[in-house]
Amino acid sequence: MSWNPALEPGCPDLVGNDAIETLIIPRSRDIGGFEVRRALPAPKRQMVGPFIFFDEMGPAEFLTGQGIDVRPHPHIGLGTVTYLFQGDFHHRDSIGTDQVITPGAVNWMVAGKGVSHSERTSAQSRSGPSSLFGIQTWVALPERDEDRTPTFEHHGKETLPVISGDGIDMRLIMGRAYGEAAPVSTFTDMFYGDVTLAPNARMPLPDDHEDRGIYVIDGAVTVAGDVFDKGRMMIFRPGDKITIGAGAQGARLVMLGGETLGGPRYIWWNFVASSRDKIEAAKEEWQAARWGEGLFDLPINDKDEFIPLPEKLRLKPEVRRKED
Repeated sequence: MSWNPALEPGCPDLVGNDAIETLIIPRSRDIGGFEVRRALPAPKRQMVGPFIFFDEMGPAEFLTGQGIDVRPHPHIGLGTVTYLFQGDFHHRDSIGTDQVITPGAVNWMVAGKGVSHSERTSAQSRSGPSSLFGIQTWVALPERDEDRTPTFEHHGKETLPVISGDGIDMRLIMGRAYGEAAPVSTFTDMFYGDVTLAPNARMPLPDDHEDRGIYVIDGAVTVAGDVFDKGRMMIFRPGDKITIGAGAQGARLVMLGGETLGGPRYIWWNFVASSRDKIEAAKEEWQAARWGEGLFDLPINDKDEFIPLPEKLRLKPEVRRKED
């Protein structure tokens, strides 16, 4: 559809740079021979709306026969969102899913009470040189859905709403924004979009969501007269009218946010929960390795290996509450 939100002239000048509550510079992490830049959780901010984890993967180049191999590992209390700009991932999980994701599509795995999955470069991509570039996020589930049965959804690129005009092209990955809604199921009010801005184009952020943030993928953007290069996440003060401007070379960014959760969250390894007890129970179950008998099984067609429970990790309490 065509771009339609009213864009008020001079809107960036209506707010100062104090409208940015938090500026995050991602930390580099090695996830087994492959480096990612992790923006969430951060020391000063662990969530944006329900988003509690945000990794930029790549861009990376691989020779023939090479690729990514994220071995089977478990999750509880969250949904994983995989979205790629380049390359592919072969997803397999313990509820029987066997799905290759390509650029512009969405894989949405809701762990609920417990699921395991693996993500590997596909055999087809390994047949020659390949690349990988994308974003993986985790969405924390509300308490009422933490113990739900695991599910998986794949939505092709062609099913996602695209909003364009005035130098703006946005694919809505999840949630609702600008009068459009993505077909991916959600459990709280949220938005998540892939945005490309032409040189000097300007775009207002949705102002009807509680929490809002952006992550600059490429190029540079301006907010209230300040310039932010790629690899920066900005989280904005609720209620302000915010406009994002692209630099002279244009920009690509991800926007995300939504309703905050109603209570604290804890994070340990790949587990997210509203209580320490849920995490302790999940740790015991994965350590026991009673595949198919306890809480976890191994993914279909990928049962020969798995990532063991880490010996030492610190439990991280999520301190932001809805009433804050």
